[in-house]
Formats: sequence, structure tokens, C-alpha cells
Amino acid sequence: MDIEGGTVGTPLAPIELPGWAWERAEVRQALRARDMGAVFRYVQQYTGASQARIAAAAGMTQARVNEIINARREVSRLDVYERIADGLRMPDDARHLLGLAASRERRSGGAAFDLVAFPEVVRVYAAQSSVAEEIQQQAREARELDVLAVRGLGLIALNDSLLRACLPRAQDGNALRVRIALLDPDCDALVRRAAEIGESAESLAGGVRLAEARLKELAGALDIGVWRYQTLPTWRLIRTDSTLFVGAFDAGWEGHESATYKVMATSHGPLFRGFRRMFEAILADGRRTV
Repeated sequence: MDIEGGTVGTPLAPIELPGWAWERAEVRQALRARDMGAVFRYVQQYTGASQARIAAAAGMTQARVNEIINARREVSRLDVYERIADGLRMPDDARHLLGLAASRERRSGGAAFDLVAFPEVVRVYAAQSSVAEEIQQQAREARELDVLAVRGLGLIALNDSLLRACLPRAQDGNALRVRIALLDPDCDALVRRAAEIGESAESLAGGVRLAEARLKELAGALDIGVWRYQTLPTWRLIRTDSTLFVGAFDAGWEGHESATYKVMATSHGPLFRGFRRMFEAILADGRRTV
């Protein structure tokens, strides 16, 4: 039995939705979000198919389909998305919205094919505020949290920051591990960054030191480490286990004002691995202060 899909070995029985159903805005949004519970509900709405019928088409158990429809379980494995797409006879544009290759494309090319078919960037948000709720939810459920910032006050250091309320708790008896990289307040790169955003170097450096002091308060109750790095800030990262939220620093804007990309770990994709490797290198070259 397949643990995620709940496969029972039944032959797939495809379901045909009318072409116009795949073009509806709400269906396309559900596909973009990979919200298979919503997709299954639309299948029921537009075809009258029962949960058992959907389960047979997707190669799942009815119980698993029920859990997905009622938001008690999510689909995350690529082979399960493929089974669902094949069982529902999704047209190519619907498959692309879900992050899959067109059904008629030649299945060759190994890792290169996988990267094209299963993109790592699954959503793009206009700014951090658009994805704040999702970041907080993922942080509450995560076992590992990595943050790459400049001073981190709005992200994690202050009581009303994005992630502070998500920190002091345990999951399944295992403490959350938190690693934070902040810009060294005594380095030349901080002076350059302060000039980029029209702030004094003294003010920016004071913000980093305040963040360190506030994060140090958590050290007794949480597995937390804080490092200083000395390169000009480019990327702003929040990693919750196998999901990354990526923004960028540039002249004239702060990291939270940047568009935010949601990047998922995939078998062959370089983005998640590359950003994580970069973060590890920053810690290795940095100086730990907490």
C-alpha cells in the first residue's frame, strides 16, 4: 500500500470533466495552489462523481480521498499528483497549472525532464504580507526554521514580529531548531546596506544588536543559534523544513517589500538545494553570537 496515496491496486478508471470546467477561475486557482481537496470537490460538483469513484480514478482509497476533501490530509508527492491528473484526464493546460508536464510530452531526459515537469517555485506573492499567514502556520508545524535577514526585527526578534509567536514550543516531543543569520553590525557591508535604504549605519547596526539581544532571551528555552555574516545582503530566506520563502534585498527596498517566492524541495531541482547550501556556507563563514 502507498502510504500517501493509499493505493489499493485497483485499475484506474478515468473521470471526464467538461472542458469548460477546467477553465473556471476557481478550478484554475485550486490547481495553482495544489489544493487537491478543492479539486476533488469541483470534480464532484461538475461530474456528480462519488468519493469512491474519485478514489478508483486516482488509485487511492475512499478514506484517503475523504481526508483530502475535508482538509485532514494534503497531497505532496509528485507521483500522486500524476495519478490524480491521469485519473481525471486533465487537459495539458490544467496539468501545467498543477506543475506537471503535458500528457503528450515524451517522458525522457531524466533529471532535466523532472525539473521542467515539476517546478520548485510553486507560488509567487506580491510581498511578505501576502504570505504571512502561511509562513506562520508552517513555522508552527516545522521541526527546523532557518532565517537569513539583515536585522530580523520584523521577522523574528520582536514580540509582534512575524515568527516570534511561533517559536517557543515543541512538536512530538522534539524541540524546534532555529538558526538565524544577521548582518554583522561592524562590517563594511552594513554601511553599504544602510546607504541603499537611506538609513544611518548607526541606526541599522543598533537594530541588529537589539535583535541579537532579544533573541538571546530565548536561548534558555529553545534550541536557537544566531550568526553574523559580512557580505552585502542579497537574499532573504525563511526555511520551514522542506519549504523556502525567498525574497531579495536591493537598493531602495527592504526584504519584506520584495516579491516572495515559495520554493519546494524536489528530487532534482537546484533552487531549494542551492539556497540551503548558501545558508549553510554563510553560517560556516560567520561568527556565532547566540
